[in-house]
Amino acid sequence: MADIDFDTLIDRRGTMCSKWDDVQALFGIDDPDALAMWVADMDFKAPDAVRRALEETVAHGIYGYPGQNLPYLDAIRWWMAERHGWQIQRDDILSAHGLVNGTALAIDACTRPGDGVILMTPVYHAFARVIRAAGREVVELPLALTDGQYEMDWDAWASRLTGRERMLILCSPHNPGGRVWTVEELRRVAAFCRERDLVLVSDEIHHDLVLPGAPAHTPTAVAAPDFADRLVTLTAATKTFNIAGAHIGNAIITDPALRDRYKGRLMALGISPGLFGLPMVTAAYSPEGAEWVDALRTYVGKNARIFDDGLARIPGAKSMKLQSTYLAWVDFSGMGLSAEDLHRRIEGQARIAANHGESFGLGGECWMRFNLATPSARVHEAVARLRDAFKDLQ
Repeated sequence: MADIDFDTLIDRRGTMCSKWDDVQALFGIDDPDALAMWVADMDFKAPDAVRRALEETVAHGIYGYPGQNLPYLDAIRWWMAERHGWQIQRDDILSAHGLVNGTALAIDACTRPGDGVILMTPVYHAFARVIRAAGREVVELPLALTDGQYEMDWDAWASRLTGRERMLILCSPHNPGGRVWTVEELRRVAAFCRERDLVLVSDEIHHDLVLPGAPAHTPTAVAAPDFADRLVTLTAATKTFNIAGAHIGNAIITDPALRDRYKGRLMALGISPGLFGLPMVTAAYSPEGAEWVDALRTYVGKNARIFDDGLARIPGAKSMKLQSTYLAWVDFSGMGLSAEDLHRRIEGQARIAANHGESFGLGGECWMRFNLATPSARVHEAVARLRDAFKDLQ
């Protein structure tokens, strides 16, 4: 395999790239030197295997309806067994147009308008968006912050439930905190859902991105094997291999009755995978893809150390210890600044576009999320700009 290059700076502006081309419209940063560190896609080229597979598909010249997809299904099965110790069957796998779509389908299939859907906040902001758009109620259970890491706050949560809840959406590993949940925690989540007759949607899109030295990720289905009758697991190759534009992801459901409910919504809405995503994922879920991911994890771990060391020199700022994902979650509350002043300094002075913490729900106030899946030179530059933006407080 050729050397894997994550250091080359690639100009993505003008390529219909939301991450870079939407910075001015979304953050008001009108500067050609702005750094895009918000939405969760990487500034790295996809693995060579993925590009070769896509080039072969394009070279064929006929782009009709995709049909037989057994290599795709078997690649997913191989990856889950090889990388996650999870044995699944072809029939367990249903394809959606990415995992936001996959989440929305689960809400549509398993709840009704007016039902409550539980989120452990702060958490990925798209969950709340699709819940509300579907006419369901967002029920926020704030995570506890203990010794710089998130924990599930079971004792505090009981009083926040309304009795209308029908689903819990778990982010595992957690986004934005990067926490890898333990087997014991996952089993307790399953028991919590069983006791309250909840369907559990386990979004595991970041499961391949556990950093070296961090605890291993365990699929919820492996941690709680007796919970299959109410478990929908969402996975995708898109975050792992930087192919989110393929708009393809999976709902893995081993219980036949629950799977039929989900499949019914796919059929009713006419949703099926597109031609180009199938060969890309098939090529990614391979030994060559695994080698690329392992190199990526090491590189992101290095970027996280660069970023954390830099933030440690800014009084009042603290980056949460990253176990998984490539998303740094930074607490600026120690500075005593308002959210508006915080955003003004980061966007106006540092010229960095990063996600606002309040968009992730309760507990996200005065936090910011920074995407570290970019060449290390940009991470060094971001740290320097942040230190300069807050130098008057030091």
